[in-house]
Amino acid sequence: MAYIKTKKLKSGGTSHTVEWRTGGGRGGAWCTETFDDLGPAERFRDLVNGHGQQWPPGWVKGRGFVAAEESELSPEEQFPTYAHAYVSLLTDISDHTRINYTRFIDNHMVPWFGELSVSDRGDKINRDHVSRWILDLQQGTPGPLHPAGTKRRPYASKTIANLHGLLFSILQSAVDADPALRDSNPCAHTKLPKGNDTEDDEVFLEPEEYALLRGHLRADAVDIVDALVGTGLRWGEVTALQPRDFTLVSKRPTLRVQRAWKRRGEGGGTFLGAPKTKKSRRTLVLTADQVELFKRLCLGKKPTDLLFTAPEGGAWHSGVFHAHRWKPALAGANAAGLTKRPRIHDLRHTHASWLIAGKVPLPVIQARLGHESITTTVDRYGHLLESSDHEVVAAVQWAMGAVTAKKDLSGAA
Repeated sequence: MAYIKTKKLKSGGTSHTVEWRTGGGRGGAWCTETFDDLGPAERFRDLVNGHGQQWPPGWVKGRGFVAAEESELSPEEQFPTYAHAYVSLLTDISDHTRINYTRFIDNHMVPWFGELSVSDRGDKINRDHVSRWILDLQQGTPGPLHPAGTKRRPYASKTIANLHGLLFSILQSAVDADPALRDSNPCAHTKLPKGNDTEDDEVFLEPEEYALLRGHLRADAVDIVDALVGTGLRWGEVTALQPRDFTLVSKRPTLRVQRAWKRRGEGGGTFLGAPKTKKSRRTLVLTADQVELFKRLCLGKKPTDLLFTAPEGGAWHSGVFHAHRWKPALAGANAAGLTKRPRIHDLRHTHASWLIAGKVPLPVIQARLGHESITTTVDRYGHLLESSDHEVVAAVQWAMGAVTAKKDLSGAA
């Protein structure tokens, strides 16, 4: 009788192999067929048993039931064609994101899955393929279809998780197709690598460290860097600011994030559009020093003029600013004793760390940074809350002290 042997995979998932001897006798040749999920394995086992321990008629090993006229795999079922078609039909992403997804597929998936099928026909993508791909990304190993001599760098766990999420969506659409192209998603039970617990991706500057870095900036870069670290805005948000975004003559001076720079697509330049997410459209309160800074920058400008402009006019280009303002200042600060090498985006992380040091609640920080979910804020900055341990202890001691006092009074009565 055919039976199922379940095997634990290194990726954390399982494979289910149906095994039997042809004809059921001891002299029969061993036959096997492997499945990602138990349900299809059980159905196949029952078919083998129902056909006298023989391969079910029309079944091709590794491919399933294949009619004679369907023996050749459809080009639309090959991974590259299917993946590109999937991305081209997404309706909830920007052109920039669509271009990025296409680039991810070509550079980080096709060299592994280019000759494989998204369906249950042909040489299909299975869990072992996905696990091998993740290990290669983690170790910086080229894929089977990369040209000889290709060099790749290891990817961070966050990058791998993002790529895996895209692959999962592509293959899930094959499962959800009508009719379904495959029984299950081989990405469903993948265990992804965890981040490095000993080193943070983000750099947080102490106020004294920021002052050291600031002192090495060119004069025309100080205001925009002060604005970045003082508001926590993203580069694309702060460089899109206009005078009409401010309410400065008020008991509660504020800044409204209403737009950000967006990419039109490959070779299409940039344009001003809606912020990154719905919650990125937000209002920030300003300090007295920030009011003075923004008043000075707004002076003489029209409501729709850009607040921050490059020396030659027009918007600052991030690459130009990084090369000609940020890198020289960082080199000078490092030579003067700064031991960290922050990115421009780390000014946003630094802003959050200062808020946490000031005991600002995480939900308030979430709103100020424009995070879509409080989970993002907790995951990224939760470890900085350790400085509040003594306040937690004090609060618990105060509460328990009240309970103890009540118990003592009750006993005395």
